[in-house]
This record gives sequence, structure tokens and C-alpha cells, in this order.
Amino acid sequence: MEPLALSKAFTLLESGPVVLVTTHDGRKPNIMTITWTMVRGFSAEFAMTTGPWNHSYRALRDSRECVLAIPTVDLIDTAVGIGTCSGADTDKFEKFRLTPLPAQFVEAPLIGECLANIECRVVDIIERYNIVLLEGVAAYVDSTRTEKRMLHAVGDGSFIVDGARIDRREMMRSKLPSGV
Repeated sequence: MEPLALSKAFTLLESGPVVLVTTHDGRKPNIMTITWTMVRGFSAEFAMTTGPWNHSYRALRDSRECVLAIPTVDLIDTAVGIGTCSGADTDKFEKFRLTPLPAQFVEAPLIGECLANIECRVVDIIERYNIVLLEGVAAYVDSTRTEKRMLHAVGDGSFIVDGARIDRREMMRSKLPSGV
């Protein structure tokens, strides 16, 4: 073992997949890239970190809703590009040639090119930690999509891509809570 700068320790515990979060401010939709997400148990409850530094934050805070759109590895440059420009002066759907699809329960759009989309309501915003707690109200997956590998941000500008799935469901079946 060799020492690692404590300021880099977070790169060892990468979080959930990179997500594209859509919002709607009452006038127009926007997209932000979020690289820190997590599930909160075995239900459709999630958390992400964001704050006033993101242009979409005000729409998220005011509307109390969003869509978590999950891109795959073929959209890495799109996800990075979305995260490096501002919706204040850029129509990101147009610039990145993404298709906004109507959601059923929220005003923020789904993204047609993504593997999956989850419509969410904001349950709470913990400003001290810049954490937004979300509850899913509808979920969609494009099972016809060939590319299904998701991206995970390490936090230093590099990414990990999902690999092969290893099935241990039968082995774990008796250990999982009912309904999972």
C-alpha cells in the first residue's frame, strides 16, 4: 500500500451512474449533468448533490420536480458537454441534439436518447450539504437500446464504464427484503 492524498479519497468510492437531470422553469427545459447520485433503500427514493452554482438548481428548487435520465457510454461526450456549459445561455437539447419527450407526472421532459428516465418529485433539499432528496413517481426504460453500459464518474475527470453483469440473484434470494 502507498499513501493517497486524503483529498483524493472520494475517488475510491464512486457513486451511482452519471445522470442527466432535466428541469423546467416554467418557460423552458434545461439539462444538467450530475455525477453524484445514490439510491436510498429498495424503493424509488434517490439523492443527488447540487446547489445554486448550477443554473438548473433554481428550477429544481422552485418546481420541486425533475427527471433523472440515465445515459450510456455512447453519450459520454454529450454528458460531459452538458456539464461544461450553462443553460443560462445554451439550449442544451438543441446543442446536443437530444429529444425531449413529454413526462406523465412532471413538467420536466424525458430524454429520448437515454437508456432510462425516472420522473421525480423533490422531497427535501438539505442545503447545508447540497443534497436533494427525490422520490420517483414513474420510470421508463428503453429495452430496445443496444448499448446498456452506464458511466460512473470517478471525480477527477475520468470515468468507469459498466462491464458484464454477474448474476447471483438465486444465491441472495433468501437474503433480500420481500418485494425486491
